[in-house]
Amino acid sequence: MAPPSPRRRRPRPTVGWREWVALPDLGVDAIKAKVDTGAATSSLHAWDLDQVDEDADGTPVVRFVVHPVQRDTRTEVVATAPLAGWRKVRSSNGQVEERPVITTTLDLGATRVAIDVTLTRRDAMGFRMLLGRAALRRRVLVDPGRSFLTGRPGAAPDPDGRVGRS
Repeated sequence: MAPPSPRRRRPRPTVGWREWVALPDLGVDAIKAKVDTGAATSSLHAWDLDQVDEDADGTPVVRFVVHPVQRDTRTEVVATAPLAGWRKVRSSNGQVEERPVITTTLDLGATRVAIDVTLTRRDAMGFRMLLGRAALRRRVLVDPGRSFLTGRPGAAPDPDGRVGRS
């Protein structure tokens, strides 16, 4: 009897400590995200949050505004998404707050996946989005010494075939 064949695992792409991502369900074509393996959940800078409707299943739908460009409050994306629930999150300053959670599609290089994202004001933070370990687990490897390895969403690779820079 032949030994069982070893499982073939797809190689996982490597990402840096910061990456360009897209949130196509929300109309966000490109946003810089800090990759944070110390955070359990992902977080998106959102403000002017309001419940605006319910979907056919009776799930609340929230409307919010995103500033996808760092240090730019003029560029706005108005988004809507079904409310997936509420989650208690300990912020970087140690405070626990209850945040709304949505599920949305994340494009990170060639990886496309549905992730949970908490919505909160991140005005004082350096990045408009934080990618937590739940979104990254078993999908990518993180090289904390490099940045922008997956390239900007929608950008063509450079002549050498690379899409990012270190």
